Amino acid sequence: MPYEPTIGLELHIELKTLSKMFCSCPNDPDEKQPNVNVCPICLGHPGTLPVINEAAVRAVIKTGLALSCQIPEHSKFDRKNYFYPDLPKGYQISQYDEPLCLNGSLEIDGKKIRIRRIHLEEDTGRLQHPEGEKYSLVDFNRAGVPLMELVTEPDIVSAKEARKFSEELQLILRYLNVSAADMEKGQMRCEVNISLSEPGAELGTKVEVKNLNSFRVVEKSTEFEIGRQTEILENKGEIKQETRGWNDKKGATVSQREKEAAHDYRYFPEPDLPSLRLGALDFVAPIKAEIPELPQERRARLTLEYGIKTAEAEIFTVNKDLGEYFEKVVSELAEWAKAKEIGDMKIAQTAANYLVSDLMGLFEGVGFSALNCPITAENFAEFISIVHKGEISSKIAKSLLLEMFKTGDDPSRIIEEKGLSQMTDVSEIEKAVKEIIGQNPKAVADFKAGKQNVLQFLVGAAMAKTKGLAEPNTLRELFKKLLN
Repeated sequence: MPYEPTIGLELHIELKTLSKMFCSCPNDPDEKQPNVNVCPICLGHPGTLPVINEAAVRAVIKTGLALSCQIPEHSKFDRKNYFYPDLPKGYQISQYDEPLCLNGSLEIDGKKIRIRRIHLEEDTGRLQHPEGEKYSLVDFNRAGVPLMELVTEPDIVSAKEARKFSEELQLILRYLNVSAADMEKGQMRCEVNISLSEPGAELGTKVEVKNLNSFRVVEKSTEFEIGRQTEILENKGEIKQETRGWNDKKGATVSQREKEAAHDYRYFPEPDLPSLRLGALDFVAPIKAEIPELPQERRARLTLEYGIKTAEAEIFTVNKDLGEYFEKVVSELAEWAKAKEIGDMKIAQTAANYLVSDLMGLFEGVGFSALNCPITAENFAEFISIVHKGEISSKIAKSLLLEMFKTGDDPSRIIEEKGLSQMTDVSEIEKAVKEIIGQNPKAVADFKAGKQNVLQFLVGAAMAKTKGLAEPNTLRELFKKLLN
């Protein structure tokens, strides 16, 4: 590319609190009835006074600590003056020059993306524009909900990197339990700031693409905007500083308005709220103690502790519930593995394989949930031990797992009731092999002529004859012995 992209992100995250930011109205993202979670404070009635939601402040500081941010001794709220048709006050209570968190970072594929600041503000309401009508409807249920805004430094250089940062941040927010960060519900919204410049030159004019509501759209809109700006520059045109939106039907960004500068918002300290003296209150240390194991630490531990592959470790990190189920299974298997002198890591990988490739597939796209899984960790561990002992073939194992999923029963009982035990009588297995040899003279002749791939056909025929109860390797060795 003749031009280098410079990308920064602004992410808005609705916090998981019981009440709104400055009043006691419920913070309920699932409320369907419009304009019911409202009161004189969040409706901006004259004479009403806001009160700071302490849980929201704690959630932002917790996020900042997880992202290696500095937490200043002092912070305050400011008024951001701008025409908000869905904020009844006509201004937004936000933070300007003294945010709650500063100078953090988040590592993506070994690269640190710097975080400039994380601050706290109130969300706007929702506007609805009925198709074909000349009016808009407003729902104030969301107005005043605690909204955390995270701003990165312009360290991102590609659309893929922008997407990965957003995905990893969502995962961290969920691990911290500060937000559901569901982009489809608007609980996490992304804005991408993009500029292009020639290598070594000053940064170009910044364009903001606003209100992106999926990771796919974050990547697609960034790719499109890089292409759009490249074409303008190659044609000797001029990039305008503006705010653009994403039109999913067109697959393109569209101009919305000229971008405001900070001074256009006429920030000034919020007169109705006290400043926050976080250091004097010893506010930070107890919050730091609440931070759990984070995704990056979890990936490393799962790989090191259990010896599983990176791909499975990633799945167990992204799906935390499945990862915890996996660890319960391995814990149940530990004593059995020790008694059988089987390495914990070997059996852990077997458990991981069946969890990812087989058990997850039984949930038919709804996603694994330990609460809704009919197979207990104890029964799944028993299933893995049976597989490891070679009591059933891989084909029978899949059937057994499906039956466990349907009934919730333990594997030993199902094996006994269904007659699924592995054939161990060598004479019976040899009898079946001889019958297959007698029924397939052409295949036998081909094998003796050097066509080794015929062996797999013969083993398959024997597996069908024994209803999958004979062990494939045993069959293979018997065929070789008898045919040679």
